Amino acid sequence: MYSFMGGGLFCAGVGNILLIVSTATDYWMQYRHSSNYMHQGLWRYCMPGKCFTHTDSIAYWDATRAFMILSLLVCFFGIIIGIMAFIHYSSFDRFDKTFAAGILFFISCEFFVFLAMAVYTGVTINYYGKRYGNWRFSWSYIIGWVSVVLTFFSGIFYMCAYRMHECPRNSNPH
Repeated sequence: MYSFMGGGLFCAGVGNILLIVSTATDYWMQYRHSSNYMHQGLWRYCMPGKCFTHTDSIAYWDATRAFMILSLLVCFFGIIIGIMAFIHYSSFDRFDKTFAAGILFFISCEFFVFLAMAVYTGVTINYYGKRYGNWRFSWSYIIGWVSVVLTFFSGIFYMCAYRMHECPRNSNPH
């Protein structure tokens, strides 16, 4: 059980770090304009030698930002509860911390990060794919997808730990 929880914490910790890096960096997309390579993230766009803050409130950027920040918060709380699951003392006897951490990791992954990445992907492909030919997703975007996989596996690990903890409890006749 503890090996699953340790693996889940490792995946969640790395996934949360990657979420922070992905959200904060400016390399979600690269494109070529007037023989110069430019790149943009969720917060800024950069031309050779200078970066500018996105001043337009474009709905898909706002949605992607919001979902990424919510995912960071949910994953962080999942990590805190996941660490607390190693401690056997509980003031709530019916509150299983391994189950709660697993659910928080699934919410972080499947709901918030996946939704953020899907919104960004769909709008970017639909807009840039039809209008511009020389663009591509970059490393910040790829790190975001890697964090989806890591937080998903952290949820799987915590659910396995929960099942291992619950099965002996259910098999004991009282």
